[in-house]
Amino acid sequence: MYEGTTFGKTIDLLKRSMDVSVLRRDVIANNMAMADVPNFKRSDVNFESFLKRALDSESYKPAIELATTDERHIPLWRPADWRAVQPRRVLDYLTMSKNNGNNVDPERELMDSLNNQLMYTLMAQAANHEFQQVNLVLK
Repeated sequence: MYEGTTFGKTIDLLKRSMDVSVLRRDVIANNMAMADVPNFKRSDVNFESFLKRALDSESYKPAIELATTDERHIPLWRPADWRAVQPRRVLDYLTMSKNNGNNVDPERELMDSLNNQLMYTLMAQAANHEFQQVNLVLK
């Protein structure tokens, strides 16, 4: 219904970001649960950088544009679809905090958890504000 509008895009971005925040909470909880398991490598969720790259590609205009006369021609440049960006769960092999090969730092995980919770709350408030603006217009 709101597809293609600024409101629709904002709400969809907030929804997707909140879904990623829930996934990140689960990953952090798993990291905390495995803090004493030997050779366990912590995981992290990458999403925001891929989303930013896709959103930035919408405003990028190449210096040279090639004409395509057939639908089978490959264009020189095509913007990335931000709706196709998916969160990626990655393992952290670079850090080492314990002698048993485990790299989970409980203090870091707690801070990541708090930061994630604050971001989720902020996104929920932003979505609420968007809907309040619509209600204000409808009154």
